[in-house]
Amino acid sequence: MTDRSNDVPTDASANTETEDPESADTPASTVTDDSTASMEPAIVTHDLTKRYGSTTAVGGLDLEISAGAIYGFLGPNGAGKTTTIRMLTGLLPPTGGEGRVADAPITDRERLVEYVGYLPESPPIHEELTAREQLEYHGGLRGMEPDAIDARVEDLLERFDLADDADDRIVTYSKGMRQKTGLIQAIMHDPDVVFLDEPTSGLDPRATRTVRKVLSELAADGTTIFLSTHVLSVVERIATEVGILYDGELVESGPPDELIARLEQGADSTLEDVFLEVTTET
Repeated sequence: MTDRSNDVPTDASANTETEDPESADTPASTVTDDSTASMEPAIVTHDLTKRYGSTTAVGGLDLEISAGAIYGFLGPNGAGKTTTIRMLTGLLPPTGGEGRVADAPITDRERLVEYVGYLPESPPIHEELTAREQLEYHGGLRGMEPDAIDARVEDLLERFDLADDADDRIVTYSKGMRQKTGLIQAIMHDPDVVFLDEPTSGLDPRATRTVRKVLSELAADGTTIFLSTHVLSVVERIATEVGILYDGELVESGPPDELIARLEQGADSTLEDVFLEVTTET
């Protein structure tokens, strides 16, 4: 059993400080297969809006995200990112506008659930189960065959370094181990679109690198990744497109390198510079 006395930091921003600089991922522009270019968009919204009384959490959101894209969805706390994800996954009804994910309307949760995987900021796992039991249960809910569940679970447990602890109760797990279990659960049934809300929270640099590699591989196979995170270096490494939400409105969008060039941030600029410029009141 793994020694969990020293848990990894829960601040996701710590993930970027000690990573091996030689472990750079495949550039985002080469991740998506050319065959996905002719596909219908995986996510489309028009004037998508969510209001709570007189407060507008998300206002008039228009998105068109290609199949196989890794879409980095950025914004400061309270910008409306989680509200948007909850609407796109059918968990929260919009006040106005419309949207489709994998050609299923976001208002039809029963139909939508077939196509999506979702990792919220707090993974939906049962502490009294082992990780293996949790994943087998989830695979059954998604209609996977037992043999397919076993093969997929074993592969992902190995990749995320959970195989030795898979038969321990989740209640004994560290934050990072719970996060990895939740991430495996979100992708194990090979959904068309995966929504991830802070997927690297609590993960050490090695696990964060694994997440990047797995997401890039999924995108190369045509899965669309909708990635909300504050770890901008992860987005900068693997995202093919970025959208920046501020006060419930999409204020910038496009490939990371184009955003940097368009806003004339300079030769040494990063996505962080773009983010700070468009989300700072003047």
